[in-house]
Amino acid sequence: MTDTTTHEPHDGALGSRLNWLRAAVLGANDGIVSTAGLVVGVAGATSDRAALLTAGLAGLLAGSMSMAVGEYVSVSTQRDSERAALAQERRELREQPEAELEELTELLAERGLTRDVAREAAVQLTERDALRAHARVELGIDPDELTNPWHAAGASFLAFTVGALLPLLAIVWPPAPARLWVTVLSVLAALTLTGWCSARLGSAPARPAVARVVGGGALAMAVTYAAGSLLGAAGV
Repeated sequence: MTDTTTHEPHDGALGSRLNWLRAAVLGANDGIVSTAGLVVGVAGATSDRAALLTAGLAGLLAGSMSMAVGEYVSVSTQRDSERAALAQERRELREQPEAELEELTELLAERGLTRDVAREAAVQLTERDALRAHARVELGIDPDELTNPWHAAGASFLAFTVGALLPLLAIVWPPAPARLWVTVLSVLAALTLTGWCSARLGSAPARPAVARVVGGGALAMAVTYAAGSLLGAAGV
């Protein structure tokens, strides 16, 4: 007989993957907007390819490193908090096992189980792995899947870099007369895609998300181009 059982992804694992995808889309969006604003601003002051490339590369490296370091610090703090919470829970289980069993029973009852069923479930979960049960039910933490700051930093660095490469290449590859328009149009197209992706990942309407992302990117490029043009005209 053919096994037709469908194996669906675990809710926690699926949620984690969606969070990573959303972070990657937002990181790429940041790379696109910040680098586009930088190179378009410089383009307002000069058409020199070397100056544009230098500014774009500097912005790409500074932005990607900033994103990676910020994400590493943030996730490290979260991981430290998770470890501290687990250590406290481990200590409470050792010192107050009955109180912790009662607490787990109450938490399960709050989720809709009857008192008797909640008590039986709490006893079985405690006998199997008390720390894991309390971590998941009470703290919302999976002890086997604590957040990894290196993964977060690497993902942020890569996402920002990929996003930043588009405006950088668009501003230096085309001939001088077409650079600005090629960059603006390619950036707006890319922002349309990232806005659509972020909306889809969040199960939200795509049109408002795309409008916000594209509008914000267009405003950033307009402001920096105007500033660059004024500085260029002033001979700065």
